[in-house]
Amino acid sequence: MKKMLGVFLVVIFLGSCKKEVSPIEITAGDYHNAMDRLTNIMVHDIFSPPVASRIYAYSNIAAYEVLVKGNNDLRSFSHTYKDFEPIPEPDSTVTINYQLAALIAHIEMGKQLIFSENEILTYRDSLYSSWEKLNKEEFEVSKSYGIQVATHVANWKNKDNYNETRTLPKFSIYSDEAHRWQPTPPLYMDGIEPHWAKIRTFSLDSASQFQPGSPPEFSLDKSSKFRQELMEVYSIRHSLDSLGDDSEELEMARFWDCNPYVSTQRGHLMFATKKITPGGHWLGITKIASKKKNLDFDNTVYAYTATSLAIADAFISCWDEKYKRELIRPETLINSFVDENWTPVLQTPPFPEYPSGHSVVSGAAATVLTQLFGEDFSYEDDTEVPYGLPVRSFTSFHQAANEAALSRLYGGIHYRSAIEDGLTQGLSLGAFVVKDLNLQPLNL
Repeated sequence: MKKMLGVFLVVIFLGSCKKEVSPIEITAGDYHNAMDRLTNIMVHDIFSPPVASRIYAYSNIAAYEVLVKGNNDLRSFSHTYKDFEPIPEPDSTVTINYQLAALIAHIEMGKQLIFSENEILTYRDSLYSSWEKLNKEEFEVSKSYGIQVATHVANWKNKDNYNETRTLPKFSIYSDEAHRWQPTPPLYMDGIEPHWAKIRTFSLDSASQFQPGSPPEFSLDKSSKFRQELMEVYSIRHSLDSLGDDSEELEMARFWDCNPYVSTQRGHLMFATKKITPGGHWLGITKIASKKKNLDFDNTVYAYTATSLAIADAFISCWDEKYKRELIRPETLINSFVDENWTPVLQTPPFPEYPSGHSVVSGAAATVLTQLFGEDFSYEDDTEVPYGLPVRSFTSFHQAANEAALSRLYGGIHYRSAIEDGLTQGLSLGAFVVKDLNLQPLNL
């Protein structure tokens, strides 16, 4: 009897010494870190702006749709996705940490879309190890659901025509038409993503739903509007030279450059400077706004997802028009007909001129962010600090969009019509996305 009582007391003692398991806490900061890690890998891998926007969109969609299952205040955006089947229902017999599952879905989705898989695996495995130590059971069931949703979204992603566009012919540059785009210095690269308009849209009905109008009729006659816009680009460059290297206009141009691959030549040596894309910059602004507003995890993902959807559709819309117009860049015409030694402030990107991609994307992103955070949302934009550029201050998202658009004129890579028409196109597209997604202000 005494022996049995002793065993009983030992069992009670061991049970009382058992370590209590705490829930795994996932914060908005964890999601910002995941987005930063994805961006850094994309910069390393040198994804073009359109392709980068696709990566952001699918990664955020996977995370957001997970959260919808655990938060009755969130509404799925799946009604707007083309050919999208609802995500799998969670197992009701287990307790899922939806924030954890969402973050895992984001990471797993991103892993499938980048090249440097080892970089994201190292990051993921470090997180997995720490979460498993905190609460193995919660981690395993949440991971299982996160991966299940990521797989579901990946299957849908694989049907967006991206893989098909990898096999289509390059953009043909052989033409006698004077207005037609030609490769530009220093690498004279082929036009990138000439078939991007074939990518399935997210909110838009089609790639051509929002068109910017038409650029001035091509003419090198001195009295033509096109020639006047060409000479404006040429003259502004010379004006900037007289203002000095620290002028506001030059700082603006450099701040919004967002060219993922700038080739620099020094003597016989040529090297690349890597930067974020325009979409990456605007999602950096989304991070700044979310942190200033102190959004929780769910609303942070909401803001990222809505903005990335607008950016992705903006690139599809813009690229549709670019390769329909095939308009030649200012640098090519100025070197051929005005001044062979003229160079733009920024390196001309390798794709047709009209409309300005920065203008379309900035207009769309600013419209979504204004709906979420308000008209007069001032902030300090430090997105470009890691790339050696200073902080710039803005009183609203639309002020930033206007500056981003105008910066392309100071950079010497766009005519005024491409800038103004592109901005109008982006604003209209953004307003459509706001309505289509039924975006609600974040009144927190």
